[in-house]
Amino acid sequence: MRSDDREQPKEFVEKLVKLNRTAKTVKGGRRMAFSALTVVGDQKGRVGYGFGKANDVSEAIRKSIDRAKRNLVVFPMKNGTLPHEMLGNFKSSSVLIRPACPGTGVIAGGAVRAVMDAAGITDVVSKSLGSNASVNVVRATFDAISKLMDARTVAKNRGKTLKDLWG
Repeated sequence: MRSDDREQPKEFVEKLVKLNRTAKTVKGGRRMAFSALTVVGDQKGRVGYGFGKANDVSEAIRKSIDRAKRNLVVFPMKNGTLPHEMLGNFKSSSVLIRPACPGTGVIAGGAVRAVMDAAGITDVVSKSLGSNASVNVVRATFDAISKLMDARTVAKNRGKTLKDLWG
């Protein structure tokens, strides 16, 4: 690591969503291992998640943060909230995210809240449906994020300009 890398402030917010301890029974007893699920974001619309496994906690967290930084997606934001409502699915987990008025805050459960905070969303209402396994809820949230469209994309798909679309 270069010396100038250590001096600059962190550009990403890192949130630990779930830390899990697993045990494997071997001849000498139980072997403990750890898995970590983290969400990383710049609070300006870029967010990613990562899952890491290792024999110690700090290594599992470091691995998951590295993977999260490699899997960043762009979040279309509109005045601190979402452009429109969306439902995301992954396996048996479903996450419904809706835009909210300024001042509402982030009304979301654990895993969805971590994603929204890391992305920089200030006003959103969400409901988690089906399975509440953290990994699946995070992946369902990212499915919903990937389906979101901003005004420019909608206008381009319809063959219109932004001015024609908004009036």
